[in-house]
Amino acid sequence: MKYGFWLPVFGGWLRNVEDENMPATFDYVKKVAQTAESLGYDMTLIAELNLNDIKGMEAPTLDAWSTTAAIATVTDKLEILTAIRPGFYNPALFAKTASNIDHISGGRISLNVVSAWWEEEARQYGGVFTAHDERYARTEEFLEVLKGLWTQTPHSFKGKFYEYENTYLSPKPVRNQHIPLYAGGESEAGKQVIAKNCDSYVMHGGTIEEVQEKIEDMKERRLQLGKAPFDTFGMSAYIVCRDTEEEVQVELARIQNVQENSAGYAGYQDFISKSQLNVNVSLEDYSVSNRGLRPNLIGTPEQIAKTILAYEEIGVNLLILQFSPQLEEMQRFSEKVMPIVEQLRSAKLGAH
Repeated sequence: MKYGFWLPVFGGWLRNVEDENMPATFDYVKKVAQTAESLGYDMTLIAELNLNDIKGMEAPTLDAWSTTAAIATVTDKLEILTAIRPGFYNPALFAKTASNIDHISGGRISLNVVSAWWEEEARQYGGVFTAHDERYARTEEFLEVLKGLWTQTPHSFKGKFYEYENTYLSPKPVRNQHIPLYAGGESEAGKQVIAKNCDSYVMHGGTIEEVQEKIEDMKERRLQLGKAPFDTFGMSAYIVCRDTEEEVQVELARIQNVQENSAGYAGYQDFISKSQLNVNVSLEDYSVSNRGLRPNLIGTPEQIAKTILAYEEIGVNLLILQFSPQLEEMQRFSEKVMPIVEQLRSAKLGAH
């Protein structure tokens, strides 16, 4: 199992806690990234939203790609998985940007391809926001342009959304002229585009049964397309780790108390109305971003470790974790949970 974490570019993950003691500043996310690297985390995911859907539209949020370039210069090992939303970019210019930052990082950049869901943000920032399936059709062309420019010199492309002729791009990405492509989606259109064009599949938090069904479905789609298995099946999860059950329940009560007049509630309404989800998302689920409570990585260190191994058994090999407050809880997880996962895995292998 690899351990990733969401970089706290929004100033936290809780929609009902105003100040989580994790400011949306570069100084703070720099400290988080460097600390995480020293604690043994493998990856950071940098979300891309120009508005803050957790703390409210007026709250600060860091720009994804300038932050990515900066984090690349202050870390040495972390894979940096950054979101890219085709409706906001010229793909040729973005291909150039991504390749350049890949070189800055020494080949540690990956892309989390997101077809967008927030109509109000697109309106404010001039992004293209169309019907759901057309967003995925645009994404598919966008990826074709990226791959073409990264591998061919010059490259020409003519499609419904983009057209280029004899475009030169240099330098190419570091790793075999390719930057790894991750994506998540639950609609039929989304899953087909991802299965056809991406290298890894990432999921919102879900139960064992929900996640296993998604993994099996995406494995079958890759098989039907004659493509190699995905490199990674990743899942988001929010960690609540405490030494006793009583402490766990106190913390859960604190983070799940989302009110309809809270800053994040408007984003919740937009999200559930503009996305095609395969589960019903409750307001309690939405108290933490990305359905982080559904995997139930909640409890004592040993309880959480056992649950992690259960996800590992069904094919999850990357956890992208959220914590609050980030530094303190990230350290608690690395010191108390990671070693138990290794111990239980070794004991299980020894028993066989």
